[in-house]
Amino acid sequence: MSVQIERLEHNMVKLTIEVAPEKLADAMKHSYEKQKNRIRMDGFRKGKVPYIMVERMYGPEFFYEDAADELIQAEYPGALEEFGEEVTSVPSIEVVQIEKGKPFIFSAEIAVKPPVELGAYEGVEVTKVDTRVMAKDIEAALQEELQKNSRLETVDREIKDGDTAVIDFVGSVDGEEFEGGTAEGYTLNIGSHTFVDNFEEQLIGHKAGEDVDVNVTFPENYQSEELAGQPALFKVKIQEVKEKQIPEADDEFAQEVSEFDTLAEYKDSLKAKIKEEKVNQARVSQEEEALKKIVESSTMDVPQAMVDTQVKQMMRDLEMNLAQTGISMDMYYKYTNSSEEEIRARFDEQALEQIKTTLVIEAIAEAQNIEATDEEVDDELKKTAELYDMDPKTLLEVTKDEEKKGIRREIAIRKAVDYVMDNVKEIKKSDAKKKKKEEASKDE
Repeated sequence: MSVQIERLEHNMVKLTIEVAPEKLADAMKHSYEKQKNRIRMDGFRKGKVPYIMVERMYGPEFFYEDAADELIQAEYPGALEEFGEEVTSVPSIEVVQIEKGKPFIFSAEIAVKPPVELGAYEGVEVTKVDTRVMAKDIEAALQEELQKNSRLETVDREIKDGDTAVIDFVGSVDGEEFEGGTAEGYTLNIGSHTFVDNFEEQLIGHKAGEDVDVNVTFPENYQSEELAGQPALFKVKIQEVKEKQIPEADDEFAQEVSEFDTLAEYKDSLKAKIKEEKVNQARVSQEEEALKKIVESSTMDVPQAMVDTQVKQMMRDLEMNLAQTGISMDMYYKYTNSSEEEIRARFDEQALEQIKTTLVIEAIAEAQNIEATDEEVDDELKKTAELYDMDPKTLLEVTKDEEKKGIRREIAIRKAVDYVMDNVKEIKKSDAKKKKKEEASKDE
């Protein structure tokens, strides 16, 4: 095998791979072996037609497609290894020459990792985030916990907003019942807007045991085309009315939901938790701000093929995630009033920004000689083992070098981000706005 390398524009490379005629002949024979049991010819039993007879009748072209696929799969990895650079896209393959007795030649256009001309990455200005915990924050967290621990109790009164009603209902359009419009013992939270139109509001003021006619109109974009925009009547029987009982915020409550004996101690724990969350959120916000500024001040020529490869992965991830909830891509396009082209266009922008950010972080790691140690890789694998209840020693032994290489890369990226954040310069929000305004006026 020989490999010719041609540099194209925008960090694209064309590899032209030439394979010896003997390997093409072998691949054609393999194609024959795969297909011979399906080949019929007068005078021969099924599966017994000689190779030479097949070639005479159908021509050597009969075997070319299978042979080309075999040789591309076999030779392309070796060509990449000989090329030696980091490839960032799936290849665009083209057969250049396939003819019996001659070398098999094919080309592969690929994107390579683009070089990055880094902008300033030390002393990047980020907006200072207030991480103080206020009394209202603690009170809101406490109220949330009280709501979580509330319970429903049956009451003998009219339904109010916020209550829970247990109902039977039968829905119809023009007197005809429709699929999915009937239920018994359905639990409905009044004010949740679970049902269409003002269904829930029409139950307010009624008591258990009452029958209520509820008139609604389905929205124009309703998922069922038969019901979209249609007026409907629901015959509702109210079986039960329940009221949310919220516990008292006292020492007894604190003992029930935590390891603390007093409400004061419990509130202190909520304060510490809120503080941790605010600090983490501030870190994420400042990281995004710092990296965005570095990307904007850096220069790189990202090949579209690299973006396309990431978009394909994003589309596959979306499809898999939707499938887990029983939603197909066609259903998703319908529900979101979008199309595959629109989703791909949106992902295209996201993918480009993600790629640029990753390239910049990797360039910083390289500039600062930031690498992952063997001990850090082992620690990461041990954490994974604990997470999945595996034996750490076994996981260390079975993890392949290529997988460890990926772990090293992720650790180096995290360390590079830490390096950036250790060197940022925090400025007040008012100062940041003032500076942005000044820069905008300069541009004008």
